Amino acid sequence: MNITGWQIAIIALLIILLFGAPKLPKLAKSLGQSMRIFRSEVRTMSEESRKNSDDSAGSTAEESSQDRAPVEGRVLNPNDPTAEQNRSGEREPRGDHR
Repeated sequence: MNITGWQIAIIALLIILLFGAPKLPKLAKSLGQSMRIFRSEVRTMSEESRKNSDDSAGSTAEESSQDRAPVEGRVLNPNDPTAEQNRSGEREPRGDHR
């Protein structure tokens, strides 16, 4: 007697319904909430990308640079021979070296 794929699927479905029936409503509810959250995030991302593409098409470089957050740090002159020493010195971890 050979058991085919459909027969195994029906048997598995019956086992799930018999032994997992109390947990099925919770599973369906969490699946629905997850799908709702996923759809809202996709919608938000598409609206933001559409807004960003509209803003970048209609604005100049000066306007877009004003919208950016300020960056902390120090500007180094690439022609300065001590600039490379300063950059390599900043990479070393600070602290007590014993």
